[in-house]
Amino acid sequence: MPQPSQVDDGVRDLVAVPGGHVELADRRTETRWRVAVAPFLLGRVPVTQAQYRQVLGASPSMSDGADLPVETVSWFDAVRFCNALSVAEGHEPAYVVDGEDVTAVEGALGYRLPREAEWEHACRAGTTTPRYGDLDEIAWYADNAGGHVHPVATRAPNAWGLHDMLGNVWEWCVERYDPVVYGEYRVLRGGGWSDPEWSCRAGVRRRSHPTFAIEDLGFRVARSRAVDRGQPSS
Repeated sequence: MPQPSQVDDGVRDLVAVPGGHVELADRRTETRWRVAVAPFLLGRVPVTQAQYRQVLGASPSMSDGADLPVETVSWFDAVRFCNALSVAEGHEPAYVVDGEDVTAVEGALGYRLPREAEWEHACRAGTTTPRYGDLDEIAWYADNAGGHVHPVATRAPNAWGLHDMLGNVWEWCVERYDPVVYGEYRVLRGGGWSDPEWSCRAGVRRRSHPTFAIEDLGFRVARSRAVDRGQPSS
């Protein structure tokens, strides 16, 4: 499998994630499905409070620290950040936002939230086990976090150089979880600093309303490559 590389891309430190396939699974419905993932770019770490302030002028986080992941951010907050960062760096925004009506822009190469399959493919980094390493070494979670969020990149990365894919803060993905049953609820991945070991696994899926915001919920940004134009909005 091709190996990723670091990309110097403005505000964000991005990793070029190679394409491949990933099998997603939903414990609630006991279903599995295989998804092809095109090469794309993903933030090496979750968006930090310093980066969020640089783009939007203020941080909504409950904790305070430049190198801490921004948290207490809704899905809508994350989308607005992606668009603002795209504009700041001269990229076409990935979304059209009209209040709570968000539409993906076909072919836009600006910053966006990762698709769920992209997130899991990047998290696993070629592994097939629930985690890409010993949990105490790779993640801040309930047993070692001391009841609070921690600076990004202070745990070991996966094989592709991505930090905090498990633990520290949950991360928003772009898709709806199950529109028929849950309407607008969006996918959450990765587990957070207050979660038990069970929740911090590559395949765990959770969901919440796009207005939901709490102190262990953040996000990281993605960008499509020129060979991967376009993104579904659901």
